[in-house]
Amino acid sequence: MLGRVADAEDVVQEAWLRWSRAGREEVRDARGFLVRVTTRLAVDRLRQAHSRRESYVGPWLPEPVVTDFGTTVPDTAERAVLADSVSLGMLVVLESLSPLERAVFVLREAFAFPYQEIAAVLDRSEAAVRQLAGRARRHVDEGRPRFPVDPVQQRDLTEKFLAAATGGSIEDLLALLAPGVRLVGDSGGKTKAPRRVLESAAKVGRFLFAVAHKDVPEPEVRFLELNGGPALLVLSAGRPDTALSVELSGDGRISAVYIQRNPDKLAGLAPRRAAQCTEKPPSTKRDWPVT
Repeated sequence: MLGRVADAEDVVQEAWLRWSRAGREEVRDARGFLVRVTTRLAVDRLRQAHSRRESYVGPWLPEPVVTDFGTTVPDTAERAVLADSVSLGMLVVLESLSPLERAVFVLREAFAFPYQEIAAVLDRSEAAVRQLAGRARRHVDEGRPRFPVDPVQQRDLTEKFLAAATGGSIEDLLALLAPGVRLVGDSGGKTKAPRRVLESAAKVGRFLFAVAHKDVPEPEVRFLELNGGPALLVLSAGRPDTALSVELSGDGRISAVYIQRNPDKLAGLAPRRAAQCTEKPPSTKRDWPVT
């Protein structure tokens, strides 16, 4: 719903406080009470976030979240649904929705709530909720990746991408990029990253090849699962410096590159957490810094 862990934790905490203060004898449906309170708090937080976003420096990306579900989600189909719902591509698309559209979409598509129940949660008519759901679904269908993601293929391409950027030639890197590839970098104005979205294989390739050959103090590169897919985490002197993930096109090339460098959004990827679900990639001639 929110794209930021701290916001989600604040909403959950406030929902718990309201639940703990509620007279339990007055609550006929605990699940309904909690869903309504949490959803409305999330919508309020989204409205505040949209206001703050107007003054954000450069492109905005959601906070990267470790999604190694391990044995907690043994069902393959359920894992696929969860991974898709928190993918960077999906969260970026959800940012284009209004807070109410986003709430309806998440409740309906991710949790399969009936329209009548969503209407009660949001204090809207069922007809209005159906309209919100239709608009949200059209926006998401237009903006979401057009091709199903194969995790093995994505991991393989990410490894080739790392090798080409750090130890190969510019031609090796360009061969992996789709002609209309986009690069979105988020620094929040707190470190170096492109202040606008880069488009075309030539521009993205030149940028990536240039920054991959700059020095980073005590660099270390790790693979881990972020937002439901394989990603690269670059540590500098033991601290998270950059999180990078790619999106694939139908022909198996990279259609989008997402670079997160905002230190506030990388705090949750400190080595003590990342080390639990990562492994180092094959050695390359150079490490992967992004500046």
